[in-house]
Amino acid sequence: MLDYLNSGIWKMKKFKNMQTSQYVIEGTNLSTVWITAIERILESSGTEITPLLLTLIGFDESAIIRSALDSQLEKSKMGSVETVSETIFPDSLYRYYGQDRFMLFNTYLRNISRIKKIDTSNRNGTYFERLIAYDDSGTKINQLEIIISSLRSKNVKRRSKLQASIFDPRIDHTNGAFQGFPCLQHVTFCVSENGGLVLNSFYAIQYLYRRGYGNWLGLINLGKFIAKEAGVNFERFNCYIGVEKLEISKLQAKELLNNMK
Repeated sequence: MLDYLNSGIWKMKKFKNMQTSQYVIEGTNLSTVWITAIERILESSGTEITPLLLTLIGFDESAIIRSALDSQLEKSKMGSVETVSETIFPDSLYRYYGQDRFMLFNTYLRNISRIKKIDTSNRNGTYFERLIAYDDSGTKINQLEIIISSLRSKNVKRRSKLQASIFDPRIDHTNGAFQGFPCLQHVTFCVSENGGLVLNSFYAIQYLYRRGYGNWLGLINLGKFIAKEAGVNFERFNCYIGVEKLEISKLQAKELLNNMK
């Protein structure tokens, strides 16, 4: 396992002439870049990376790492990696309906009331709901369908059209001491010079232990979905996080990594 983590498929770069808390993590494996982010915090005096830029050009995972994280999340009475990822893109539902995006959209919205009741943290909505039914003064806007249709037409004259908002100031600007939703603010898409799809995402703050891995997996699945429906390859996933926070103790984080290794 140690050889796998040190195999060179990922690397960490520090910005020049900037404080050591600011990092770029590049890689081809979701599991190992998640570990890299934790290790970076463990090496520092604090518990945050501000900011963090994650960029992936491959989307492999380690079953050992993910299983160990899921086991610990269950002990902490928190949602699994899959539970978190499906709030951004319900991949299991997409596959269940034979990768029919219209069935996915319609079924999800028919069940949104039940989804919100199951988890009270979803009372103001889910990420996927905002992406396919953004409420603009009573008008529901399917932002993903607009993006897919634009990409399929192969005639995107204005690339800024390929973006979707999640944060809604009418609902989300509150005075609460803690607000779990939405941490993800915005996603954008573009087609590279190689013809592949690139997904960019933006977080104001992200909780690395309980949400980080699942959030990134959900966004990767979202990118794969858009790419498939648009008939292009999914080339790269970028994620900018203003504050990447480790919300468990460093001792707990070290024990978790030791179990994974």
